[in-house]
Amino acid sequence: MKEAREFLQLLDSSEKAYVFTGAGVSTPSGIPDFRGKGGLYEKVPPDIFDIERFYENPARYYRFHRERLSLTRKVEPNVAHRVIAKLEEMGKIWGVITQNIDGLHQKAGSKNVIELHGTMERYVCTRCKRKYDADFVEVELWKDEVPRCPECGGLLKPDVVFFGEPLPELELLKAYRIAEEADLAIVVGSSLVVYPAAMIPRMTVENGGKLVIINVGETGLDGLAFRKYEVDVALFFQAVGEELGVI
Repeated sequence: MKEAREFLQLLDSSEKAYVFTGAGVSTPSGIPDFRGKGGLYEKVPPDIFDIERFYENPARYYRFHRERLSLTRKVEPNVAHRVIAKLEEMGKIWGVITQNIDGLHQKAGSKNVIELHGTMERYVCTRCKRKYDADFVEVELWKDEVPRCPECGGLLKPDVVFFGEPLPELELLKAYRIAEEADLAIVVGSSLVVYPAAMIPRMTVENGGKLVIINVGETGLDGLAFRKYEVDVALFFQAVGEELGVI
């Protein structure tokens, strides 16, 4: 695929590149996105992810979450996750800044991962702030409809960013620093409409870097892109991996 070869040439000419991923990198693994056809918003109302609704009726959220937790814990990284991890291992990219909460980048072998929206692998007690892993919560959800902290009885909340919550400040600052220092931002599977996360690749461009977008469909930053590859994410990274000889 000539696009894959061109992409690798861009990487070779870069001194510091990073990958910025959205839901589209995980859809080939079987995790639906939010806004696309067949996405979550066609099945559940968006306010299920609203922080005020969560505190008002946590049982409503956890009825949905129980099924989603089982799904996300069974899925495996796809070729895009694996090749992105290889690119990091080979020193061609710094790592990944992701909007996803599924942990698939780490599962594929990526070491440098900034999770802007948190992770489904961790839960926090809203009272005493103790943290628990997903294994614990998965067991608890078969005992009760709402998981509670065994130490203080407080409500457990997924350590992810709900609507109405700010992004984790430390992770955001790390991402801003990477974006400012990089000369190449590679966006994969994101429509770049959710802010402030979508500011990150824009910052790279504003600091003199190039933007490459790999996404089927329009994004909020198409007008700033040096290259836009409107191709299937899995097929694109399959071709990249074959060019590199890693798959």
